[in-house]
Amino acid sequence: MPFAVSRTLPLSLLAALVLAGCAEKGAAPLKKGEKPVDVASVVRQKMPASVKDRDDWAIVLAKTFESQKIAPTEENICSVLAVAQQESMYQSDPAVPGLNKIAWKEIDRRAEKMHVPVFLVHTALKITSPNGKSYSERLDTVKTEKQLSAIFDDFINMVPMGQTLFGSLNPVHTGGPMQVSIDFAEKHTNGYPWKIDGTVRQEVFSLRGGLWFGTYHLLNYPVNYSEPLYRFADFNAGWYASRNAAFQNAVSRATGTRLALDGDLIAYGSSEAGTTELAVRKLAIKLDMTNGEIRHQLEKGDSLAFEKTDLYQQVYKLAEQKSGKALPREILPGIQLESPKITRNLTTAWFAKRVDDRRARCMSLN
Repeated sequence: MPFAVSRTLPLSLLAALVLAGCAEKGAAPLKKGEKPVDVASVVRQKMPASVKDRDDWAIVLAKTFESQKIAPTEENICSVLAVAQQESMYQSDPAVPGLNKIAWKEIDRRAEKMHVPVFLVHTALKITSPNGKSYSERLDTVKTEKQLSAIFDDFINMVPMGQTLFGSLNPVHTGGPMQVSIDFAEKHTNGYPWKIDGTVRQEVFSLRGGLWFGTYHLLNYPVNYSEPLYRFADFNAGWYASRNAAFQNAVSRATGTRLALDGDLIAYGSSEAGTTELAVRKLAIKLDMTNGEIRHQLEKGDSLAFEKTDLYQQVYKLAEQKSGKALPREILPGIQLESPKITRNLTTAWFAKRVDDRRARCMSLN
């Protein structure tokens, strides 16, 4: 709801104005002529009345925007709500259909991978877990990822077989109302405004943790995108995936090499050159760069700084000269979504467009 201009602004709006001025360029800032809003009020206005804990969402998101210095705009608020609606229909710990079967399949897969007889694993799971039920009973009735994560934590910590199969790697990788990556959350705790009593993993499954880390992943990094659509793709595929996919397109145009536009500029976790890096090397003479210099600049692909590199700028220059036209600086990554929870043929582009539609509908609500 738009706020009325008065000679004395409420403290919440005064804080919003201050925060808007502090937001980093590109980190979902205010647009020219755009006014800050009261986050909590907008959340209450935009969320369906059927969401019973809507007031909690309003309080948490207001604190989230404040602590992360995200510009308090209707578009930013609706972007967060759109992701949460797409991922969980505004549920802090959404139920996953068939999760018990998915869990058993993962356990059996790990057993086979570790060359441990499946029947031995199933026997071990019949022992009593810390909550008084056997692991098997808990797995048979598990409904949410929070419950499943807790089962695996107990199993890994309490049973020798758990360490054999999973070590310290809980196979539940996402959680909360925005289905944010737990690995991402564990790496971005700086500035978290609430005391974490347990682990970061456990915090992700709470409303406040899921929204705070999810908002961080969606909005708290600078970009030069023309519209929120590409942030939504990045939320699914990783920071700067849309920018990097466009760069891969330019490399492909410049070299004639067909590349998967997935946003991965290097083979992460390896010193070996991936397909994109190998393609860029074909331009080494024209770029006047060594393979080492190419690699060093490609490694900046997880930051805004990549756009300032000679490599980025020269590749576009060569590609546009060859194409005879300007090339896009943002493209939806062509990634097929893979997860035991997904039963349809879905892509990152599908996800991004779906969320963007929800954002647009949210903004149209008065």
